Amino acid sequence: MKRGKRYQESAKLVDPKKQYGAKEAIEIIEKMPKTKFDQTVELHVVLGVDSKHADQQVRGTVVLPNGTGKTQKVLVFAKGSKADEAKAAGADFVGAEELIPKIQNENWFDYDVVVATPDMMGVVGRLGKVLGPKGLMPNPKSGTVTMDVKKAIDEIKSGKVEYRLDKNNIIHLGFGKLSFGAEKLLENYEVIINAIIKAKPVAAKGQYIKSVAIAPSMGPGLYIDQK
Repeated sequence: MKRGKRYQESAKLVDPKKQYGAKEAIEIIEKMPKTKFDQTVELHVVLGVDSKHADQQVRGTVVLPNGTGKTQKVLVFAKGSKADEAKAAGADFVGAEELIPKIQNENWFDYDVVVATPDMMGVVGRLGKVLGPKGLMPNPKSGTVTMDVKKAIDEIKSGKVEYRLDKNNIIHLGFGKLSFGAEKLLENYEVIINAIIKAKPVAAKGQYIKSVAIAPSMGPGLYIDQK
């Protein structure tokens, strides 16, 4: 695969055989040729677990101290006073059964996170085949099935991120924008990596964290020394 000139220039700053300290890696990313947009800095963690086994799942949420740099749009499934609470808390969309055909038939996905009160999960469950593959299905483990919709919305809007394994046992997520600067990016990185370490399943055997890499969304990755 032929890479663009900017990517090739960025790659010259990286030793693919070296493991960097997180601070040094972020500072190198800052020196890479700039793009016309504010790039997201991404984290990729390969874990020594098998996600096919329920007792080796790694999934959770954490609020990043400096946010993600992205404004998250929140859809809330709720009725009555909980719907009013969601609107007052700043939810972008609030509704109930009437949203089902809009999502199913119109492919409406103009939101980043879905929150639901427990009594609405029977309704939301009908959207499992649509929301599930997009990682949008509300889940108690991620705090998105809750009666405290205000708290859920506040956390999401202030920088809450969910980490979860993909089918290759890798966690991928963005943890800030390049414009944040090295100090704020490092703070976010340390919070998320510590959360992943604490989430180690009891059933996990052998080396838990196999490799960690960070990369700008349009640039090469740098491996991080986890010792």
